[in-house]
Amino acid sequence: MRAIEITRPGGPEVLELAERPDPVAGPGECLIRVAASGINRPDVLQRKGAYPPPPGASDLPGLEVAGEIVAGDAAALAAHGLAVGDQVCALANGGGYAELCVVPVGQCLPVPAGWTLAQAASLPETCFTVWANVFDRARLQAGETLLVHGGSSGIGVTAIQMARALGARVLVTVGSGDKAEACRALGADVAINYREQDFVVEAKAATGGRGVDVILDMVAGDYIGRGVQALAEDGRLALIAVQGGVKSEIDAGLLLRRRLTITGSTLRPRSTAFKAELARSLRDRVWPLIEAGHIKPVIYRELPAAQAAEAHALMESNQHIGKIVLTW
Repeated sequence: MRAIEITRPGGPEVLELAERPDPVAGPGECLIRVAASGINRPDVLQRKGAYPPPPGASDLPGLEVAGEIVAGDAAALAAHGLAVGDQVCALANGGGYAELCVVPVGQCLPVPAGWTLAQAASLPETCFTVWANVFDRARLQAGETLLVHGGSSGIGVTAIQMARALGARVLVTVGSGDKAEACRALGADVAINYREQDFVVEAKAATGGRGVDVILDMVAGDYIGRGVQALAEDGRLALIAVQGGVKSEIDAGLLLRRRLTITGSTLRPRSTAFKAELARSLRDRVWPLIEAGHIKPVIYRELPAAQAAEAHALMESNQHIGKIVLTW
């Protein structure tokens, strides 16, 4: 099969098209002929040598794919209502930048009706991440307010639409007027340009001084301390990345007085059973919303897999709104 290898730690140019032996599905797994591979920030970190694959995972980058099941554990497939020949999207443990990818059956989901395979490839990593952090760990409820940092990112556009579809109000931070407009078009009630506005002040103003109930933070650094200031009583901050640094100063008194919670998680090292449970929740709660049109694909650009280096450079430019997808 053809695959995109990380030839050495470094910039986008270290991604190269190569040939690899076809992988073989084992017990509880299926083999997917990949039509499209989603690109995510962890892929960039892995390319730089800062996010090694967990034990047993492929050394190839890529955490989400869409395509056709061509082989697999028949009993496991049947137990999840799947069969050889089905079109699925899946959360991979690695190896997604390839024409063939082995994935645990429990991490597969059907391609939503009316969606292309390229569009479906944009779903798994963001949907699993948002559900696990915003709805599972941070317990966002209908009627509450969510603040999403990086509203125009792949995670951001998913969080906006999922939260709105499930009855929450959404605020986002963005870095430009175009991104603010795009987020509002997707359902964000308020878009805060962090280059011109203080998100703490704006979040308080947008909530009548109360503060927001949940923050989805992929920045960290000083955003954590400022986020604590922006939370309402019993507010929850879910940390999923540290793009702004790993250290922050917080007002511990606010945590005490407002009964605040700060939580964090990474998805890739979690067990297959944990990810399968997330997949079941998504299929029950989110897939009906997708098929009803309440959550729509936001693809910034589709590029041939051979242009993976260009795709990574585009992601690191932060120009994109939504997802970048490689096609095979």
